[in-house]
Amino acid sequence: GHFGKWHMGGQRDVNDAPFISEYGFDESLTNFEGMGPKLLPLTLKPGQQEPGRIWADAERLGEGYRWMQRSKITEGFVDAAIPFMKKAVEQDKPFYVNLWPDDVHSPFWPPVDRWGENKRELYLSVLQEADRQLGKLLKFIRGDDRLRENTIVLVCSDNGPEFGAGAAGPFRGFKTQLYEGGVRSSLVVWSPALLQRHNYVNTTSVFSAIDLVPTLLTLANVKQPEGVTYDGEALPDVLMGRSDGSRSAPMFFRRPPDRDAFYGDNDLPDLAVRDGKWKFLCEYDGSEPELYDMDADRAETKNVAGDHAETVARLTQKLLAWHQSMPPDNGADFVKKRE
Repeated sequence: GHFGKWHMGGQRDVNDAPFISEYGFDESLTNFEGMGPKLLPLTLKPGQQEPGRIWADAERLGEGYRWMQRSKITEGFVDAAIPFMKKAVEQDKPFYVNLWPDDVHSPFWPPVDRWGENKRELYLSVLQEADRQLGKLLKFIRGDDRLRENTIVLVCSDNGPEFGAGAAGPFRGFKTQLYEGGVRSSLVVWSPALLQRHNYVNTTSVFSAIDLVPTLLTLANVKQPEGVTYDGEALPDVLMGRSDGSRSAPMFFRRPPDRDAFYGDNDLPDLAVRDGKWKFLCEYDGSEPELYDMDADRAETKNVAGDHAETVARLTQKLLAWHQSMPPDNGADFVKKRE
């Protein structure tokens, strides 16, 4: 089942994308960015008598919609996911659930009685409400013996914090940037019966979101489909706290093409690769190289590209080859056309 943001086709006014069910999901409930049944956000702030509506174009994207307060939409997704899980338990069937709430994505619309005076306060208010709803889900899992013994919950994010809302701690940059503050995010694994180490924090392993599919297939003893090759690696021991290892293949990143200047930076790197201890960034043509030793400088404060010419040459070739092999990102041209 999929409950929450989709973001893989069907967005605002794009109505020719595949339905979520066409990706193999038996049940789905999404937001304005997906094809299929959806919850659409009403917005209300202190002093406002009638709620507003945003992304109303999404009414026509799929099989019905329901308007509700944006501050309640995570609750709506959780309330749909729990019956889906109950049904699977009653039928003695395994299940997989995407629960992808997006209320911690701006614009922030917390309940009126918990409104904030600035972006940071608004963000913390919606985060608190999301935490409350996830707590309801975890309580449901704890309360069922079979679920408690056999369920793995992963809490993760798709990028770093938005400027003025969250914080990246010691890391440089924010969302949309390729520095660690933009691309590194926490991964929390919760499983009352299956985890070997509890309250354990791993700060050394390099693990990518693309590693999740092969890793979860391995943990669930599900055979990989024939003829399918995954970009990710199976790292079950890392995920379950039994190893401090890392993926062996490099990780590649590409900046959104319409965001070359963001949050005060006028010329952000276009491409990045993490390969072992090295983090390398450059422009689309390989110019303006930046190289950081992530073992010694995870805050990316000292560009050592001038001291490691061979490493720069190797990673430039590898990064540009990857970039050229990928479909072009025409986001910047699309934005210009709409303007």
